[in-house]
Amino acid sequence: MIETLSYADALRVLGCKDARLTKVVRFASAAERTGWALAGGAGLGTSLADLRDAVVRYGGELAGRLPELRDGDRFTRTRRLAAAHAVVVVSAYFEALGESALPFTLERLDHGGGGRSTAVPVAERFAALVSRLLLERLPAPEPHRTHAETRADVERAYLRMSEAVAGYAGGMAVWDELSVEEQLMLPRLLAEGPPARAVRLYDEGYRALALDSHEFGVRDLVTEEQPPGTGLSRVAWLLAELAPPRLGDAPVVHRVRMAASGLDRPLLAGDEPPGDVVLPLLGEGYVRPRCRVAALARDSAPADPGWWADQRLLPDVEAFLAGHLTSLRATQEPLLVLGEPGSGKSTLTEVLAARLARSEFLPVRVELSRVPPDAPVTEQIESSLRAVLGEELRWPGLAEAAGGALPVLLIDGLDELLQGSRTRYDYLERVREFQAAEAALGRPVAAVVTSRTVVADRIRCPEGLVALQLQPFDDDQVRQWLDIWDQTNRAPLARRDLKPLPADVALAQGELARRPLLLMLLALYDAAGNALQREPAPIGRARLYETLIGHHTDGEPLRQAAAALALFARGRQVAPEEELARDVAALCGEGGPPGGFFLVRRGGLGFLHATFGEFLVAWLTVYALRDLDRRHRLAAAEPLALGQGVDDDLLHAVTSFSCLAERGPAVGFTLELLDDLPPAVRARCLTLLTGLLRESLHGRRRRAFTAFEPVRHTVTRRLAAYSANLTLLALGVAGRPVAVSRLLPGLEEWASLTHLWKGHLGREGWTGLVAALSARRVVEGGGEDVVLGSGEGDGMGDVVAVATGRAPRQRRLLDLLLRSLAEGRDLPYHERVALLGELLRAGAASPAAHRALAALWTREGADRAALRPLLRLLLSDPAERAATWEDLLRAGMREEDLWEADQGAD
Repeated sequence: MIETLSYADALRVLGCKDARLTKVVRFASAAERTGWALAGGAGLGTSLADLRDAVVRYGGELAGRLPELRDGDRFTRTRRLAAAHAVVVVSAYFEALGESALPFTLERLDHGGGGRSTAVPVAERFAALVSRLLLERLPAPEPHRTHAETRADVERAYLRMSEAVAGYAGGMAVWDELSVEEQLMLPRLLAEGPPARAVRLYDEGYRALALDSHEFGVRDLVTEEQPPGTGLSRVAWLLAELAPPRLGDAPVVHRVRMAASGLDRPLLAGDEPPGDVVLPLLGEGYVRPRCRVAALARDSAPADPGWWADQRLLPDVEAFLAGHLTSLRATQEPLLVLGEPGSGKSTLTEVLAARLARSEFLPVRVELSRVPPDAPVTEQIESSLRAVLGEELRWPGLAEAAGGALPVLLIDGLDELLQGSRTRYDYLERVREFQAAEAALGRPVAAVVTSRTVVADRIRCPEGLVALQLQPFDDDQVRQWLDIWDQTNRAPLARRDLKPLPADVALAQGELARRPLLLMLLALYDAAGNALQREPAPIGRARLYETLIGHHTDGEPLRQAAAALALFARGRQVAPEEELARDVAALCGEGGPPGGFFLVRRGGLGFLHATFGEFLVAWLTVYALRDLDRRHRLAAAEPLALGQGVDDDLLHAVTSFSCLAERGPAVGFTLELLDDLPPAVRARCLTLLTGLLRESLHGRRRRAFTAFEPVRHTVTRRLAAYSANLTLLALGVAGRPVAVSRLLPGLEEWASLTHLWKGHLGREGWTGLVAALSARRVVEGGGEDVVLGSGEGDGMGDVVAVATGRAPRQRRLLDLLLRSLAEGRDLPYHERVALLGELLRAGAASPAAHRALAALWTREGADRAALRPLLRLLLSDPAERAATWEDLLRAGMREEDLWEADQGAD
């Protein structure tokens, strides 16, 4: 959670010179640390009435000084305005308290006049009251929350203040002078009178702040619907209203700003731009996105699109961004931006960087796919600066040279970092720690981090972290973007007797038209001859990518696909060009380097977008499978060749380094391409794949393509990847649910495979494989089997069926345990613990078992001594410890309990 300001903090930020106020605040602060006597409470000489007068007077003085708060650099103004808001909140309450109809005046609560005969000295009571009124952190307006929500928080703060005043009055001598009825009515009078009046006074003070300080006005604009816009131009306009453009930057700062100013670059800037169309520029072709916003809690599910459907839709995302960057939250924790592949996450960071480059901010864009994945945040920033500027630049030097401009880190591609490193699930926490360290050094920095939505459940998000999710285009956004395409390409297309893509034709493609990247690809596809306008039937993503890549790479994209496979095996989106050239030559033979519109050379060789590489990996996999079928048919005519066995060398080379399920889009593309194969080809391939799967763990002759080794893996790791991919391909060519007994001789072999996969594919590969296989255990005719691809898995059943092979007893025990917890069945507590212990010792650990342990642990009257050995057992596997830790936290366990068990304390 972020730290807002208290009234005492506000006085320090604003440099309050009121001796009475500063004295009472120092007294209350010291009393919290050392006690009231050592804090000098006996000689304080300030009553509640005096405090009321001082607070109200200072609030009035501040209202006349609001224009002065606009001086200073960006962060200084943010702090001052937050402090001004805190003063408005507290001043309104004290003013309302003084006007309230109470059975006594505030002067009667003078602690110097003595109190009732109680064990608590009056000065100590006064110190506690001042602490409740002036030292507690106060609500602050934030752009992800409506003003009504902030107002409700302020009202709750007023209720707490009234409770404190009522408690203080109960210890004073005046309490004994009240009648019994007045004593009973006092808490109600304080709860109803001052808060209601204070909220009205707060509204007046807030309106004055918003009128004088544009920052507050910007946050109020978040709730107002805006007309369509492009290029985040309104962000620039809103920020220009806050401060004029900066002049006289240091040379290094000027170079960083120039590097970020890319509004005149094309939306897609590949090595070889298409010659038959003109791509819209960033400043003109980036349509303002629609976003949903949420503050994440432990029970949030940010990886679930259904969960996002229930979150607040932002009417004005540009006002939100401007409001966020001028809030205290911006420098305390990163803003997380989630989206599906092709939703425009990277483009958002590019356009936002360009807009911020001309303001009182200093944007620094960090592409995580192009920096060392395991390096600290500071080194990643410096690596990115080195790649962009071509010079060594230390982060502290740049931050110091910023001259008051607030640095904004635009960190793009957290999902790529998770693929390249298995230990960065805590990356958002590392960014937050970096921000805290920089702020402590007087160098505050804001941060925005983007990631694919699907990996959000594998990211440890700090409690209360604000996240955006980019939404698909609606009809109006599709039409707006195609209007821009029309204006840009009407003349070039007319020279070839073609027309721009109409919106109704694009919308007929369904979801393909709803993501910015795919909509642009549809426009490029149609520009090759108005193909969509001639045949408007849905074409599918795979066919769209295949046609476009083929069109822009002069034929079958074998060399591009080999480069994509080498990157996929490395778990990176970019690699040195000489390394990729060696890998491509090992797989495709000597030839020219891969090229084309969809490749980009910047700090190495990579693809314009990750989905291009994912499609090419899927394409090459299906190509190798078809090559396997072709070779087998040719060998069928040659008895001697047939006796040599199935030549799966190419397929093995392509599929034995990484599991396709590590990247969800790669699996999706593969299934689409397999679905397009003729039924006869698919039937033959299923037979071949079944045979290969049964022999996949046995020794083989020396293979071809051994020079292709983009990454060095153990033999077992490659066997795991190859057998897992064979299973995925078999399920794909079948086109229907497949029983394991159809693929393997028995469930013993299935158990061997699944344990191999779980042990060697890593978390990304294993969780992706479980989701892709959708396994379900069945019993038919007295025999047990596992059905893949049924789509009817029951969550835990998926994992048990895939992970534990023949384990019907464990499955039945788990079912019994989970149902007893979920349905409140009358199963004794000690029996539940015993069942869970048997499951865990049998190796049936899973997210569902984690939830069961957490439910037993958090139950009232839990026997934690019996559960601690099970908890330690779960945390004992170093490979799964981080994932298990996260599952237990999500299930409701406290982190301190986990640390205690992990350290072995009883």
